Amino acid sequence: MAALAREDGARGREQGRRGCEHYDRGCLLKAPCCDKLYTCRLCHDNMEDHQLDRFKVKEVQCINCEKIQHAQQFCEECSTLFGEYYCSICHLFDKDKKQYHCENCGICRIGPKEDFFHCSKCNLCLAMNLQGNHKCIENVSRQNCPICLEDIHTSRVVAHVLPCGHLLHRTCYEEMLKEGYRCPLCMHSALDMSRYWRQLDDEVAQTPMPSEYQNMTVDILCNDCNRRSTVQFHILGMKCNICESYNTAQAGGCRISLDQQ
Repeated sequence: MAALAREDGARGREQGRRGCEHYDRGCLLKAPCCDKLYTCRLCHDNMEDHQLDRFKVKEVQCINCEKIQHAQQFCEECSTLFGEYYCSICHLFDKDKKQYHCENCGICRIGPKEDFFHCSKCNLCLAMNLQGNHKCIENVSRQNCPICLEDIHTSRVVAHVLPCGHLLHRTCYEEMLKEGYRCPLCMHSALDMSRYWRQLDDEVAQTPMPSEYQNMTVDILCNDCNRRSTVQFHILGMKCNICESYNTAQAGGCRISLDQQ
């Protein structure tokens, strides 16, 4: 397995990088769980039936002189730089990406640090423009992404905060928008739809319903404001009387006014 890790490192150098597809580094981690050598915890987890605990890593092997030594930033034998950035807590070695270790998150984040703040309720580092401008959900980062069902808190993929407060991987969010616009957990609109709602207003106005449906009403539940209302039925969509969203669901049967029956 160590040979496989070294081969991966060799391929990386041929492609103009050190380390693996995940990290640029000049050492291999000695996994405390199985004593095998891997370029990173992700490479280890992809090959083994257990996970590598990054916090328990004690030793690394230099990719140049192959000396096994205590985890540190430089090789004590040949002075190879293991990583432009090194965290002695997470044992993260990588090129400089303005990383910083967040004590509250318990792991390293890609910065720069001054562009982020830690939301204690969401339990996650978020962009400064979201400070006081997002809906908090207790420990939301400890939930898996509802799209791919993978971990969000420790993921290398940036998290995207929806208006409802739920989190998705940014890549999953972008893929979701190709198919729909609603949060997969609560059905709240995942982005500002007001411009589209106004376009739908015009389409509804230009598409009159047949005479037998023109006085038909229906009870709806709005997924955006969570309020119920009774509105005129239309095949293109039913508009919430309260927040003017078309993100609604029928909550009862259709009715026709008695004077029209």
